[in-house]
Amino acid sequence: MAQDVKIAFERRIVVVPLTEILPVRQISADLKQMLKYRRIVASIAEVGIVEPLVVARKPKNTGTYMLLDGHLRHAALIDLGRTEAPCVIADDDEAFTYNKRVSRLATVQEHFMIARAIERGVSEEKLAKALNIDIKLIKQKRSLLEGICPELVEQLKDRSIDPTVFNSLRKMKPMRQIEAVELMSASENFTSRYAQALLAATKQQDLARPDRPKKIRGMTAEQIARMEREMEELQRDFKRIEASYGDSVLNLVVVCGYVSKLIKNARTCRYLEQHHSELLTEFKSIVAAASLDDGGAKKAEIPAAAE
Repeated sequence: MAQDVKIAFERRIVVVPLTEILPVRQISADLKQMLKYRRIVASIAEVGIVEPLVVARKPKNTGTYMLLDGHLRHAALIDLGRTEAPCVIADDDEAFTYNKRVSRLATVQEHFMIARAIERGVSEEKLAKALNIDIKLIKQKRSLLEGICPELVEQLKDRSIDPTVFNSLRKMKPMRQIEAVELMSASENFTSRYAQALLAATKQQDLARPDRPKKIRGMTAEQIARMEREMEELQRDFKRIEASYGDSVLNLVVVCGYVSKLIKNARTCRYLEQHHSELLTEFKSIVAAASLDDGGAKKAEIPAAAE
């Protein structure tokens, strides 16, 4: 019979005096100068604690708690002159399990969060104070997806991207936006510089405002025209490789399977080792590379006679 899973926390949040919470590490003065810490202080000062501290009761010491998670929040509360904090009481005193994986907020999701907060009546000024950022950045994040086609919003919803990339994308027509993001995804390069280069290489008729001439800082009209030609050639090559990629991978799998069986044959290995050792070396490299592509789960078995 299956046993019931035990809950690792007490069900209610408890307000605990800060004097009764013992941190397991100290927050240095250098750490307090970091942007992350300053943002935590600003957020607590503006809206209070959003995520409670995680503490565990200290054995044989009634009324004292050991801090498991939330050392930056704990230090910020002390610096702000607060005397107590909301806490979640954990049954286990092992701190390793908390915040084991940090999930960064995607750029598009951050836009939706800010837009939703503004819709619910939170002012831009209050958001800027809570996040400890300039109000101009809040305005930029609020209007992040203006002029961006819906297909890209869905494609980029889980990526952390420099917001200035969207400034370049919205100057293109929807189809060109999709092409640009495909190139960025293929190279795993979502920097603002690359986005500006793609904008510079975009044809005039593919711009959102084709009646306006492109103005790229630091580039002449001749350089922009050359980039357009090179980008057009690059996209043709990309489409050609994309079309033949499936067949090439299939052929590679078949060839690797054949070579793997070939070098597993002891008589064949002996012959290659005696008469064509350079070919045997190349065959081994091919099989080893294929094994790495498969995650290394299956290692090629080479007969001892070939070693």
